[in-house]
Amino acid sequence: MLGKIEKVIEEKVRPSLLSHEGDVQIVDFTDGILRIRLTGQCSGCPSAKLTTEELIGKTVMSEIPEVTDVVLVNEVNPELLDFAKKLLNHQIER
Repeated sequence: MLGKIEKVIEEKVRPSLLSHEGDVQIVDFTDGILRIRLTGQCSGCPSAKLTTEELIGKTVMSEIPEVTDVVLVNEVNPELLDFAKKLLNHQIER
């Protein structure tokens, strides 16, 4: 199933995201729910939720009926989080 989802994303979603210097990664697909992460310029974009619903969700769900929902996962990069903690604890000189 992941291969089928990735093919739809590659052909019908990714070109639009790449035109904005962004991309999408599949995090998980369980029980009909596709969890994704936006990367590049799309990560943290104010329109990320709209992009997930209108572009990615509608496209993938219309092509693959087994996908019943697409959810945006907002995770902080572990290295960035570690850096921020060190910076806040004055363990890094500016």
